[in-house]
Amino acid sequence: MSPATPLPTIARPATTGATTGATSAAATYVIALGSNRRGRHGSPEREIAAALEGLGDVVARSPTVASAPLGPSNRRYANAVALIETPEDPATLLVRLKSIERAFGRRPGRRWGSRVLDLDIVLWSGGAWSSPGLTVPHAAFRTRSFVLAPLAGLVPTWRDPLTGRTIRQLAQSVDRKRPRD
Repeated sequence: MSPATPLPTIARPATTGATTGATSAAATYVIALGSNRRGRHGSPEREIAAALEGLGDVVARSPTVASAPLGPSNRRYANAVALIETPEDPATLLVRLKSIERAFGRRPGRRWGSRVLDLDIVLWSGGAWSSPGLTVPHAAFRTRSFVLAPLAGLVPTWRDPLTGRTIRQLAQSVDRKRPRD
């Protein structure tokens, strides 16, 4: 695939029975989920599990992994990635994800601070997207092993639409030890 080739959709089992009416083509999205604070569902791991239920149309998900915090937070994170299918465009999906975050108790505040739930659009099957407040692919996903390692377990051959590198290659480059100057 060339760097501009969009991500493929995930095959879903065929349903039986007749369908009526036209359906919109569903796009596949990679959603990163993170939590480092207890919420109404319990531990960060349980917040992730509850958020996955709230996303709907999850076609694949990674195990939940623990990661060190970024920035000033001192709490470890529970992280996972999920593949979802939806006919929503990225901007519409972002509005829905922000609504889910608020329903889980997320409040505006310090960047990288403690939070009950963080949902990010990492990639989508349409390639690159840019609008005010949203850039897909996620600007920092190439440097985040807590996103790339679980994602490589799900779709190792998907390609970053900007660099052309596979998820497996990106995950390996993040894990590779760098020489010191």
